[in-house]
Amino acid sequence: QVQLVESGGGLVQAGGSLRLSCAASISSFSSRAMGWYRQAPGKQRESVATITDRGTTTYADSVKGRFTISRDNAKKTVYLQMNSLKLEDTAVYSCRAENTKYWGQGTQVSVSS
Repeated sequence: QVQLVESGGGLVQAGGSLRLSCAASISSFSSRAMGWYRQAPGKQRESVATITDRGTTTYADSVKGRFTISRDNAKKTVYLQMNSLKLEDTAVYSCRAENTKYWGQGTQVSVSS
């Protein structure tokens, strides 16, 4: 059974930092691209960052220079380090095994002024 379990969300003041984790129980984790997505209230889900099996990363323009995606294949975990958080980063953040149907349940990130 495939599971993606996010953790690390919470309430933080603007300018603060959080690190999200996504623990994956999925076969061939190290050969899979992984992604972080977010959905704010009343908005469509959007891609935040992706990382390929070789470690190549891509970011949404809105988070470039502030967020960093990384992975630990031994732990089957993908991370999202979020710095300089803004009010507009408030959303439910979910991870996904790219090009599959598998998503995590999401973790809430709330940024306050």
